[in-house]
Amino acid sequence: MKKTIIVMPVANEEDTMERILDEILALPYDNLHIYPVIDSYSKDRTEEIIRRKAAENDKVKCIFYRESRGVISCYLEGFRQALADGAEQIVEMDGGGSHLPAEIPQFLAKMEEGYDCVWGSRFMEGGSMRRQPLYRRILSQGGTFLANLVLGTRLKDMTSGFEGFQRKILENMNLDAFLSTGHMYQTEMRFYCRNLRTVEVPIHYVGTASSLKSSSVTEALRLLFQLKRNESRIGLARTME
Repeated sequence: MKKTIIVMPVANEEDTMERILDEILALPYDNLHIYPVIDSYSKDRTEEIIRRKAAENDKVKCIFYRESRGVISCYLEGFRQALADGAEQIVEMDGGGSHLPAEIPQFLAKMEEGYDCVWGSRFMEGGSMRRQPLYRRILSQGGTFLANLVLGTRLKDMTSGFEGFQRKILENMNLDAFLSTGHMYQTEMRFYCRNLRTVEVPIHYVGTASSLKSSSVTEALRLLFQLKRNESRIGLARTME
């Protein structure tokens, strides 16, 4: 398999971190690496657990991002370091147990078939969203409907954070030009990649009943229309030959 690096921003995940790392390391791939990205927001033993695992297994690399401005900046820093370390494929996923390590192989299989990007979808046939209040599902599905309407995309899920990329896709992006610093990052990424060869795969999202502030909804609406207005200026994704 091509060298594949999993980028995984984490914070205060001491209850699940070791299990998640072990489950990924147990997958039957010799060239699969894990880059947990952590910052000073994490106050528990998460960093200690990651560093211990990294000392035991060279497939784990702990990235402490001192210049972090939040989870999205950690994703992007993880991408930069994965590219610098020769990743040919990159998988983005949550490190708190919401995304299941057992579903990583379907992302790798689709990238091996030649897809540029692989999007995890909770809302296509075979996908699901568990341990979430009804309003969160309504917000996620409603956000997908609105994003498709405004941006002209046609995906089943525009907000999932479980996704895979060929190296050339992230190399041809200006990772400093993303507008979103929060929930809309995933939608923004899908918008920039809309003309590439992409595919959705079903995922089973296991969430918590954390609240989504109304200000986040307002910010999402603002960013959707800003993306549409700035479509020609941003141009992060180039059409691949």
